[in-house]
Amino acid sequence: MRRRSIFLSAVLMVTAAGAGGAWWLLAAQADTTPAWRAQPVVLGSVEDMVSAVGTLQPREYVDVGTQVSGQVKKIHVGFGANVEQGQLLAQLDPTVYEAKVGADMAQLNNLRAQIADRTAQLALADKQMERQRRLLAERATSQDAFDIAESGRKSLAAQIQALEAQTKQTENTLKADTANLSYTQIYAPISGTVVDILAKTGQTLNANQQAPIVLRIADLDTMTVWTQVSEADVNKLRIGMPAYFTTLGQIDRKREGVLRQVLPTPTVVNNVVLYNALFDVNNPDRDLLPQMTAQVFFVIAQARNVPVVPMAALRPVARTGNRYIARVVENGQPVDRAVEIGATNRVIAEIRSGLKAGDQIVVDAAGTRRPAR
Repeated sequence: MRRRSIFLSAVLMVTAAGAGGAWWLLAAQADTTPAWRAQPVVLGSVEDMVSAVGTLQPREYVDVGTQVSGQVKKIHVGFGANVEQGQLLAQLDPTVYEAKVGADMAQLNNLRAQIADRTAQLALADKQMERQRRLLAERATSQDAFDIAESGRKSLAAQIQALEAQTKQTENTLKADTANLSYTQIYAPISGTVVDILAKTGQTLNANQQAPIVLRIADLDTMTVWTQVSEADVNKLRIGMPAYFTTLGQIDRKREGVLRQVLPTPTVVNNVVLYNALFDVNNPDRDLLPQMTAQVFFVIAQARNVPVVPMAALRPVARTGNRYIARVVENGQPVDRAVEIGATNRVIAEIRSGLKAGDQIVVDAAGTRRPAR
């Protein structure tokens, strides 16, 4: 019985020693488990951009109006028609303007006839005055008769001058009325596509207060993207910077352009200050149409096929713009390393120096550190 007790005690001691050893081994292994997680530096692309929403408009368009009042007699084109510069678009009733031109021509003919009559009378008055001059020199007539002849001659000359002035005035009136008559024929000022028709056949247009718009012609070969950029981002834009956009109907097709202009006068929508930024894009297929919505991206900086790392794995260096500290695994331990970044989109960053593709960078909590080198 005693031997059995001694044997059990020995077994318990051996078991306890084994358990202690196992616990120590597990604890040692737990102590060596890294308190951080690393991933390799890979090659990728980075774009730093300003995003906004825009609207497509033709770069060149003309609102074709009328300079005279009248009833629309006929519109010769329809929606979507392609027109050439100088092509007849619409016609107003010319009756009133034809009557004015006819009256002006009649008045002009009357004045010219009067001038011809007075010119003939003046020629006679010249002869009479010359006769009176010779007779007065020979004392064969009185001074009064000579003065009457001279006065008649001057009166006729003055009448001719007045008629010539009236003729000039009537000619100018005829020119204006002829122009107004020509304005009843409305021609295309540019080549393009009819994108809107605002007048109808039989409608009376009144041009006395404002020029009525008959239709709009637009050149759809080049479209302008009118983009509204917030005041927080507008200072990031630079004339000539690249931009691209997609439309709701073609979200997989990227169309590129270059920023042409930022308008200085903002638009305020619900207390939000927005500035219009414009850039052009070719539209050879004419699948871009006015008023389409565009998701726009202005590219501030970009880099392709460069080493990239998550921004969360970098710590900024005080008072520097592009200097950061990264933790790199060397000999199984994380150490600090100074790096320089380039383009960033706030999620990933381009590494210009300090790291290369394949380096292991710590992306989680840190362990021991050594000074940056």
